Amino acid sequence: MPTIFTKIIHGDIPSYKVAEDDSCYAFLDIFPLVEGHVLVVPKVELDELYELPESTYFSLMSFSQKVARAIKMCYPNKRVASSVIGLEVPHAHLHLMPISSMDDMNFSNEKLKFSDDEFKKISKELAKAFSSLRD
Repeated sequence: MPTIFTKIIHGDIPSYKVAEDDSCYAFLDIFPLVEGHVLVVPKVELDELYELPESTYFSLMSFSQKVARAIKMCYPNKRVASSVIGLEVPHAHLHLMPISSMDDMNFSNEKLKFSDDEFKKISKELAKAFSSLRD
């Protein structure tokens, strides 16, 4: 049975897409810790990041680097943090988020709530920044 991320990738479930290429898909986390919290997933459905074939893993890391650069353009905080965490969805994924302190990345923090229009605005700004970057 396809994971929720596979359904998002295929368009069966809507998402706030930030970017996509042949092997990866980036979209806003709908339960964000901070504004600009993005999930990056490979299009191949495997449970753990380190189970990915080497070529897919490297594609995901390269794609994630470009997404992180777009986040940094939109949110000039101290860092763009990354985390491989999450047991809820058995599909490898990477969290990217702008942070000013380590507390920003505490997954037990209360999640932010945005309206549909706010999510759309955030994803559009990140997508525009992403598309302006060179490989």
